[in-house]
Amino acid sequence: VQLQASGGGLVQAGGSLRLSCAASGVIFSNYRMGWFRQAPGKEREFVGAINRSGGTTLYADSVRGRFTISRDNAKNTVYLQMNSLKPEDTAVYYCAADWAPTTNVVTTTYEYDYWGQGTQVTVSS
Repeated sequence: VQLQASGGGLVQAGGSLRLSCAASGVIFSNYRMGWFRQAPGKEREFVGAINRSGGTTLYADSVRGRFTISRDNAKNTVYLQMNSLKPEDTAVYYCAADWAPTTNVVTTTYEYDYWGQGTQVTVSS
């Protein structure tokens, strides 16, 4: 399984970015997906998750209402639309995949088997 994250960059506070994560080597619709982030000196934290069909999503309290996770199973891609960005959103963002024959989502790092390389998001004040 290979995950390639892209779309990061430098944006002013209040701006928007859309991250993408393309998967290869898998039947993408069999995998639930998640986004995590890690700021310098901090542990990797959960941002959002989506189940295999895209019908269920879950968000961290810190991003709920500002970020939206979605997926296109025909394109083997999961997205993270980030709006109203804040300086505290600055981090390296990682996508992750977990194979599971269930319809739920998962939120902890140890439940995900595969990780992308990360993409840097920097929000200036």
